[in-house]
Amino acid sequence: MRALAILGVVCGHWLVEGLSPGPDGGLVVDSPLRVAAWLAPLSWVLQMLGLFFLVGGYAAGQSLTRWRAGGGTDRAWLRRRLLRLAWPVVAAVALVSAALPVAALAGVAPATLRTWAVLLVQPFWFIGIYAVVTALTPLAMRLDRRWGWTAALPMAGAVAVVDVARYGLHLVPDWAGYLTVVPAWMFTYQLGVAWARGGITRATAWRLLGGGAALFVALLVVFRYPASMVTVPGAGRSNSNPPSLLVPALAAVQSGAAILLRDRFDRLLHRHGGLWTVVAVLNLCAMTIFCWHQTALVGVSAFAASLGRFAGLTDAPLAGGWVAQRFAWFPVLAVALGLLVVLVRRFERPATVVTARHRAFAVTATAVFTAYLIMVY
Repeated sequence: MRALAILGVVCGHWLVEGLSPGPDGGLVVDSPLRVAAWLAPLSWVLQMLGLFFLVGGYAAGQSLTRWRAGGGTDRAWLRRRLLRLAWPVVAAVALVSAALPVAALAGVAPATLRTWAVLLVQPFWFIGIYAVVTALTPLAMRLDRRWGWTAALPMAGAVAVVDVARYGLHLVPDWAGYLTVVPAWMFTYQLGVAWARGGITRATAWRLLGGGAALFVALLVVFRYPASMVTVPGAGRSNSNPPSLLVPALAAVQSGAAILLRDRFDRLLHRHGGLWTVVAVLNLCAMTIFCWHQTALVGVSAFAASLGRFAGLTDAPLAGGWVAQRFAWFPVLAVALGLLVVLVRRFERPATVVTARHRAFAVTATAVFTAYLIMVY
């Protein structure tokens, strides 16, 4: 399930991010969602971050339980988990910070470098939110012991309250929407904690699936929420930035379906060893794939643009046929990403001992990259 979620993120970004030459010849970002509204239902399938948070809560709940049984402290457990999240991110930022001036000296257009830097950090919001909910794991376990899986419902309720205040009553400014960021994603994480404890039965999973689907349809049809689960350039509202109630609604559907299908997945992977190998590799390289899939897209697009115009890769996504053409480039993008993973896979796991030198390196790399982003904007 985590492998599916990672693949959904990668394929989703590769599909909705068209890179084409701008006025100065450098690559700029555009999205086919701007002209192809019919793509919105595809975002319901590819946006599987709710599934990622569900599995994250499940894994964290089991991991912390075992850690406590072995005599470990919550603080030590959290430090290990956050370090595993941060290490690949810091490595990606440091390596790209070193590569940007080299690419500039090699003649890469400033717009392309800016696009590379922005697309690198764009998905990192997810890492930040995941770190926050991971830090809340002890609280989530206490809530689960008291109220079971229903402890997740007030989190979805909090998102609903903000949505009503923003869109229904117009009582709060747009920035208040970001109050939903933690509860929207914590909703599914809390369900994962309950699932790890065995607190979600098949009947409950059906309730999540059916209730989430009913709410999802009501929000789209009755309350006229935007159909796309990802931000559409130029649109007045977004379901993802900040998260609207459509996010926990879809996450409830995904969670219910995942729990119901878990045994079938298990049997499938036991029957097909090759498929299990693919899943294991994707999980072992999950953070590396997440951190570098945008770089693969920029690298392939920049190289292709230096050779000419390629439909679905270096032309603006202004027609419906562009989507099919972009799908045809997926194998090339996958090969490029695979090569990057081989090169930087060593940074997937943190050092056994984090020294003062490691910390200084992380701070310096982050500061340099942040300074670059400030300068280009």
